[in-house]
Amino acid sequence: MPAFFISSILSNQLCLILSRMKKKLWREIKNYFLILLGILSAGMGIKGYLLSSHFIDGGVTGISMLLNDILNIPLYILIPAINVPFIILGYYQVGLKFAIKTVIAIGGLALCLAFVRYPDVTPDKLLTALFGGFFIGLGMGLVMRGEAVLDGTDIAALLISKNSSFKIADVILVVNIVIFSAAAFFLGIEPASYSIITYFAASKTIDFLLHGLEEYTGVTIISDKTEAIQQFIVDEMGRGITVYAGEKGFGKHGESSKAEKILFTVVTRLEISKLQSLVISIDPEAFIIQHSINEVYGGRIKKRALH
Repeated sequence: MPAFFISSILSNQLCLILSRMKKKLWREIKNYFLILLGILSAGMGIKGYLLSSHFIDGGVTGISMLLNDILNIPLYILIPAINVPFIILGYYQVGLKFAIKTVIAIGGLALCLAFVRYPDVTPDKLLTALFGGFFIGLGMGLVMRGEAVLDGTDIAALLISKNSSFKIADVILVVNIVIFSAAAFFLGIEPASYSIITYFAASKTIDFLLHGLEEYTGVTIISDKTEAIQQFIVDEMGRGITVYAGEKGFGKHGESSKAEKILFTVVTRLEISKLQSLVISIDPEAFIIQHSINEVYGGRIKKRALH
């Protein structure tokens, strides 16, 4: 083989390797930038809003804030100390890279709480609960986007769910019920009640950051007018569709064997109402089933341009 062709092949391979390295580098830069923003946001929620009103959040952060109120141990010591066993779990359950990023994120939050000065924004308790939760949720969501966590509760919940019949959400709910019950006992009913508002504000912010407005819903449609509905979904909504062959049957003495086409599509929650209305306008007798979808990959998920 001539030297020219060998040189060309090696050059192409080198360019491919360098391109991959560049993409990986930019991805890591973006991840650490998100982690930095997350640290500053969570610090704002904790120091700028919650601490002065003695409100807490859920999870390890909430435990740390509760112990800070009871024992007067600095929060910048409690948060990393309580998270240590969860970081170790994260190393074994997820991997070294995740554990290192989580150490950086939690260590960064501890330094932020120790040295960064935030204004005490408002004495209004409701605003404190809502915006404190918002900034903490924003911070945790950004850090998750950066492939790390600021709170070890999720790691523990993942481990428990793998080794039991409990779901991750169930484990987190039980943990937070215990935390807020303890808060009611040690801090009083009013701070505990506002802390629950903080927790829900943080949870909704995290959900929005991770899933956004494009939280997907799977929709199954059974109808005698599948052709018209299928055309509408593909042409008017720009969504992909899967057609299953099915068989209808109902009642002891009713219709027992009739071939049916069953349609399945995935839409965002903003499109559900439109889809329902137009399916019913085509076939008022249509049977529609909806269920939430956590993640989707491949296929025609992103809406194609209709203009």
